[in-house]
Amino acid sequence: MGKKVLIVGGVAGGASAAARLRRLDENAEIIMFERDGYISFANCGLPYHIGEVIKEREKLLVQTPEAMKKRFNIDVRINSEITSIDPNNKKVIVKSADRGIYEESYDYIILSPGAKPIKPNIPGINSSRIFSLRNIPDTDRIKDYVDNRNIGSAIVIGGGFIGVEMAENLVERNIKVTLVEAAPHILAPFDSDMVVITEKEMEQKGIKLILGDGVKAFSEENSSVQVTLNSGKTLSADMIILAIGVTPDTGFLKDSGIEFGPKGHIIVNDRMETNIEGIYAVGDAIEVMDFITGQKTAIPLAGPANKQGRIAADNAAGLNSVYKGSQGTSILKIFNLTAASTGANERTLQRLNMPYRTIFLHPNSHAGYYPDALPMTIKLIFNDEGKVLGSQIIGYDGVDKRIDVIAAVIRLKGTVNDLAELELAYAPPYSSAKDPVNMAGFMAQNILNGMTSAITPSQFKAMDKDDYILLDVRTEEEFENGHVDGAVNIPVDSLRDRLHELDKGKAIIEYCQVGLRGYIASRILKQNGFEVVNITGGYKSFSIEKFEPGKSAAVNESDNTVNDRGEAVKSFSQEQPDRELDACGLCCPGPLMQVKSCIEELNKGQVLKVTASDPGFYEDIKAWTRRTNNELMDVKKDGGKIIAHIKKGMDIAPAVNSTAAPIAVKDNKTIVVFSGDLDKAIASFIIANGAASMGKKVTMFFTFWGLNILRKHDKVSVQKGFMDKMFGMMMPRGSKRLGLSKMNMLGMGPKMIRSVMKNKNVTSLEDLIKAAMESGIEIVACQMSMDVMGLKQEELIDGIKIGGVGYYLGEAEDSNVNLFI
Repeated sequence: MGKKVLIVGGVAGGASAAARLRRLDENAEIIMFERDGYISFANCGLPYHIGEVIKEREKLLVQTPEAMKKRFNIDVRINSEITSIDPNNKKVIVKSADRGIYEESYDYIILSPGAKPIKPNIPGINSSRIFSLRNIPDTDRIKDYVDNRNIGSAIVIGGGFIGVEMAENLVERNIKVTLVEAAPHILAPFDSDMVVITEKEMEQKGIKLILGDGVKAFSEENSSVQVTLNSGKTLSADMIILAIGVTPDTGFLKDSGIEFGPKGHIIVNDRMETNIEGIYAVGDAIEVMDFITGQKTAIPLAGPANKQGRIAADNAAGLNSVYKGSQGTSILKIFNLTAASTGANERTLQRLNMPYRTIFLHPNSHAGYYPDALPMTIKLIFNDEGKVLGSQIIGYDGVDKRIDVIAAVIRLKGTVNDLAELELAYAPPYSSAKDPVNMAGFMAQNILNGMTSAITPSQFKAMDKDDYILLDVRTEEEFENGHVDGAVNIPVDSLRDRLHELDKGKAIIEYCQVGLRGYIASRILKQNGFEVVNITGGYKSFSIEKFEPGKSAAVNESDNTVNDRGEAVKSFSQEQPDRELDACGLCCPGPLMQVKSCIEELNKGQVLKVTASDPGFYEDIKAWTRRTNNELMDVKKDGGKIIAHIKKGMDIAPAVNSTAAPIAVKDNKTIVVFSGDLDKAIASFIIANGAASMGKKVTMFFTFWGLNILRKHDKVSVQKGFMDKMFGMMMPRGSKRLGLSKMNMLGMGPKMIRSVMKNKNVTSLEDLIKAAMESGIEIVACQMSMDVMGLKQEELIDGIKIGGVGYYLGEAEDSNVNLFI
């Protein structure tokens, strides 16, 4: 008999180690121990069985004990738990359901104990209505509960991969889902400027997202579970899925002498060997080296675990194999959307103080002229030497192959030059002659070669507005449909003839829709003596970052559409529109230009059906129809496509039962807040919140002394001139220091009125301000007044918009109530 190898745990790492070891050594005695009854199952497929996408439970079982014995001659002992290891005597203690407690000797051990769900000490967490998902028995319990308990609502705690997949699959079972995540965003491998795309997709599928708020307590209420969040908010649902992460399942090793990392992971070398000779470890329970940063980390993914199992088996068999680290390549389905990442993200690089550059691009999945071309968003991260450090890609088609190509380049320590030079398969149904990966390489090359300078939308937002001219080089139509505040519009095609309109003494920050025209504009400007920087990813990337969960209308794509007021209506039922337009594959402004051209050829009252793939078209067509006096009968999402029905403008009002709003109605409310008195401030916010609760759009425009209401309570350090500092010292800093217009009494009046309000349960000014911002009331600070009074944006509370008189007048024009307080 040859060497005796014990394998502790199956699934990805343990099962692959066992099979590899047998292929290498026919004479080895191999015994696999598994704590429950399943040695190798598709744990990544578990949510999809609950959602009934994978209907047959048996398909989740990759290997059975009988099959492993028959094919690989491996002694598989299920329902057998290793409770301790004695390295000095090379023995383990086994607790078996069939054989009781016994000892087993070994020559080598390969540990693959995996990880277990984190279960914090939260009151009420042991409720029978709270579930975690890690293995087959967990899956059976959740599916049985969903199948047989008439579940109408669920709360998923945790926005990692399992949490998001469970949320999707519960929605597929027609369950109303709320997802709660303590961090500011879901899906930690993705940066915030990318992950918002997935958050928007989830909201539009009907999932309610609560971000930046953790769980304080659970309690059972009749047939449901009540969840109390740290913010004090309470939620209720029929069941809870706990998916807040995993921790290494290594408690049985505490007295073994094996070394652990700071979070309980087993420390191994590049041969997967622990500090004890002859004992190897693989999978979710170990620390690995980050392939990009060289730092120790934990990456619980099936792909790395399989490779680690193979390497551990090689070394146990006498081969010399090494593991070179993990780059965390992962991919996720979110309804019709695909999100994938590889390598380092910005957050990691910033934490480690590693320099990097970032670009965004929005190419189509294949040639735009071939049907069903769908857009994707690519983020590429690289350093000054051109080395590719990471990438994130989100889209509807072709995401998987692009992330795999970039992951391969990273593994081979390649550069952006390699991305540009790769020869990739092309035919119109599959790609473009310049593949999106090539395009990413070209863009990065242009930056590193000095052909253009680029900043991200986030970097742009942090800049001082006095230092540059903001230039929008899109068409006038695009500009009117939405633009970055403060931008001037000179279309790229007329830029050469209008260079005299720009000041060479100031830097030019310019952007287009997705970046291409911006690059062309930057080359024109740079060669004409201007200092110019292009916003990478253009207005599309800028718009993506503006999304906030809870502030967009949820749309169930299978049932509902929205009309030109954003209201959900039943899908357009007319059998045949007067004309159909396929605008798929076109980036903005292509779809709108095509719509405009088609509408001009129709007669009044005729209907145009438009199909587009540009995600921005969903909002663009609403704004365009309102501005052009055409009727948006409905607009809906169908996978990666947007389908709209537009009726050419009518001179008569819509019929009573029409879903379209009369364009002439002006029902917004504007309030100019000039006063900085406490009582007037309270009154203005009470009126504003009341109007918002009635479904009205409300804009509050703060000017002169009213600006003091919006100041932060704490002093903010900003550079100011002497007069500006004097103004700041003399004025009240924030809502808590405002005086009364009458009976101020050296500050006693405000204290008295606040006390009376509290005793009579009247909402405080600070809570009124918070409620106004949460309900979507637009709070605008007058730029001119700020300049006169020496106030900077940093001194105002977060979420305040800066605007001028023109902006206020535009809002007032659409209002039927305009108050001056």
